[in-house]
Amino acid sequence: MRLTARLWIDAYLTRLRLNDIPAFVVAHGDDTGGAVLVKLNTLDGQAKAFQRSFDIMTGDRNWMVLVEGDEVTVDAAITRQRGYDPDLWVVEVEDRKGRHLLDEPGLAD
Repeated sequence: MRLTARLWIDAYLTRLRLNDIPAFVVAHGDDTGGAVLVKLNTLDGQAKAFQRSFDIMTGDRNWMVLVEGDEVTVDAAITRQRGYDPDLWVVEVEDRKGRHLLDEPGLAD
């Protein structure tokens, strides 16, 4: 059984808050089946956008970088993705150290 997008987002934001990492929802997608993009803003003009990917060979789900570079480029890519998928959630994480927690147990898979 998969978690709904809304439940995963709520848990992710809570985990970030507990680690004193600011984050907020930029785009509210479909509560049950919306895909999720996570934008990591390092507050130095650079950013990365992560999307969940599925490895058909192993069945594993993991986070991969969709785009990285200057924040304007990353925002443009996210805007394009939202144009393709209006049910897409976008969470922006702001951390100078580059922490996003997507590689931690419970979030990585």
